[in-house]
Amino acid sequence: MNQAVASPKSIKITPLNGPLGADVEGVDFSTPLSETDRQTIEQAWTKHLILRFRGIGKLSADDLILFSKNFGKLDSRPIGTSDRNPYFDVDKPEITIISNVVMDGKPIGGLGSYEAVWHSDMTYVDLPPKGSCLYAVEIPPSGGDTYFTNMYEAYETLSPAIKEKIQNLFCIHDASRNSAGELRKGFKDIDDPTQTIGARHPLVRLHPLSQRKALFLGRRRSAYISGLSLSESEDLLNQLWEHVTQPKFAWGQQWKLGDMIMWDNRCTMHRREAFDTSSRRLMLRTQISGEPVLAA
Repeated sequence: MNQAVASPKSIKITPLNGPLGADVEGVDFSTPLSETDRQTIEQAWTKHLILRFRGIGKLSADDLILFSKNFGKLDSRPIGTSDRNPYFDVDKPEITIISNVVMDGKPIGGLGSYEAVWHSDMTYVDLPPKGSCLYAVEIPPSGGDTYFTNMYEAYETLSPAIKEKIQNLFCIHDASRNSAGELRKGFKDIDDPTQTIGARHPLVRLHPLSQRKALFLGRRRSAYISGLSLSESEDLLNQLWEHVTQPKFAWGQQWKLGDMIMWDNRCTMHRREAFDTSSRRLMLRTQISGEPVLAA
């Protein structure tokens, strides 16, 4: 039975009612973490994959950056995303704004208000991010919920035959489109996945801390499994995606103001529901730099 666990410094970890995730209480974001508290949070992150810091109140960009740096170097925001805006001044390279707000005819952030399909972040690069922290500044009255899925359990529940089949296979992850399906600047639309441009990663990834195996799929669109015919690749990827997107592997975050979610990008995927375009949503995100993807 899952029970709440408190650290000596009064940090409390309470597992959520689902296949992944835990609530974390007792963290003071205005001061540096002690090494004991940092280790408590990192161990909980490794165990639960998703950590939710519920209703922590007003968190500055500096606070979010300071906290995130406890778990690794931070990436700069992606090229082409807003670096400064008249609504929320976060002129800091470690902060990415996720928002549908438009001012003076220009979006102040990325991803708009539409659906973002299941994906892991930036797997089209050689060193995908370790994880991210996402903090809610403004949320719509409904919609915009974020769902996460457990890629350890997705792998572990595959049939022995499929596990054997995919053990030494690698997938090319398409770099041309983002998680909302938008074509990135400088890329051409791809209609033949065998010509996909992007990083090549193992289908089964070994987590460096937990030493557990996880499926590592990235995004479905234009993905291609090296060494297979196009039809073989499509059939196998369709089978894997049908398996991993089952609701039994997932948990959903219904956002409240002041929530912050910290997810492990190495062993989860996530998606976001669409919401009313007339509503406002503003989130601040940091991204923790990754390490080489280890084949299991």
